[in-house]
Amino acid sequence: MVDLKSVKPQHLWYIVGLIATDGNLSNDGRHINITSKNIEHLLDVKKALGLNNKITKKSRVKSKEKIYSFLQFCDVKFYRYLLNIGLTQRKSLTLGKLKIDNEFLVDFLRGVIDGDGSISTWIHNSNKNRQWSLRIASAAPVFINWLKEEIESYFSVRGKLYCQKYLNKKNPIYTLKFGKLPTKVIIEKIYYKGALSLERKNKQHLRCLQDKNKMVNYKNVINARVA
Repeated sequence: MVDLKSVKPQHLWYIVGLIATDGNLSNDGRHINITSKNIEHLLDVKKALGLNNKITKKSRVKSKEKIYSFLQFCDVKFYRYLLNIGLTQRKSLTLGKLKIDNEFLVDFLRGVIDGDGSISTWIHNSNKNRQWSLRIASAAPVFINWLKEEIESYFSVRGKLYCQKYLNKKNPIYTLKFGKLPTKVIIEKIYYKGALSLERKNKQHLRCLQDKNKMVNYKNVINARVA
């Protein structure tokens, strides 16, 4: 069982962000599940929560190959705690606003990005400069709109929200995107030294910060606090 008093709050809120994206609450009202391709990542999560549960392997839908690491644990008290702060069963579409301690928003956001986010880079076709972006995907409209407002307010940046309907999906997918400069502002604060994180995204954040800025006009993307 998870002892909330002994878990570091920055670890707790990171894991809440991870559960909100790469995890789920079972319908039985007791079990919490977290999935990752990286077993070392789940071992770190397990240690942070003080658990001794085994990590198993699972496959995704329509696949027999078990390539994903899977951590499941039973804890009614922690389950109810997660419900109380806003997590839901079948959260993919129903997740809404969460009761996040603003002091630990950076940790929660890091968990969200490690779960359903990406730090992407490419070479611009016209100016041949390296570009960067931060993207977070979700099928829950209330959650992604709330998250956009929280990020813009906390980091004084602006992002854009896109909606796309796929032929093989019943519900649209929303993508929250931040450009190069806002991305740097955000990830520099959330991937701090010693923070619990997914190693490959931590390395990608370092690559992004080490890339020199070649943009001149930052208007409307940085230091633009939302009223």
